Amino acid sequence: MTARTITAMRFQKRDKERVNLFLDSEYAFPLPAVDAAQLRIGQQLSALEIEELRAVDLRSRGYNKALRFLAVRPRSQAEVQRNLQAYRPRDGRRLSATQIEWIIAKLQDRQYLNDREFARYWVEQRNQFRPVAPRALQYELRQKGVNENVAQDIIDELSDAASACEAAARSRLYRWQRETDFNQFRRKLGAFLQRRGFNWNVARDVIDLIWRELEEARELPDAIPKERYDG
Repeated sequence: MTARTITAMRFQKRDKERVNLFLDSEYAFPLPAVDAAQLRIGQQLSALEIEELRAVDLRSRGYNKALRFLAVRPRSQAEVQRNLQAYRPRDGRRLSATQIEWIIAKLQDRQYLNDREFARYWVEQRNQFRPVAPRALQYELRQKGVNENVAQDIIDELSDAASACEAAARSRLYRWQRETDFNQFRRKLGAFLQRRGFNWNVARDVIDLIWRELEEARELPDAIPKERYDG
């Protein structure tokens, strides 16, 4: 390919941070405005320079793609990396490993991506809305690509097996609170807690505690408000 000449550079109507580049009076591709500012009308570009500018455009779009991905909720580094690896713009090009590394480094530098903070978010959300056992949290974070030591530090800091087990039990107690047969109650609630990853020793103590409360409530209906068991 012979050298081509920049004949026009126009800001996009919908995105003033991007500039459409025209070569030899034909639309070529867009560029981030900060990169386009280094070019000038009439400048000639070699085939290699054009390809390098196209790579800059692709990297910029990959970065914006990552920002949109992170806007939904916090993500781990591995989640972002997988998302970028799967990214396919309309022109069919793929981000290179070097481009992905650059994007991740920039996200980290700007504090948009931090596995320790992601782990903290994940554990806090689980503890509040869907309590599971610490070992289940460790598994989930490992699936998200979080370093096991980082995950364990956050779990040790924020999660307690007994408290999480009790919270999980109470969140679904409305299903079994009218059960009057202890063995049936223990079997049903125990199966639920074990599905949440709690070992039997922890689950058994929680089941015994709640059963005693239910027995007391049945003897003294007003002693414990019903809402306490409605999850």
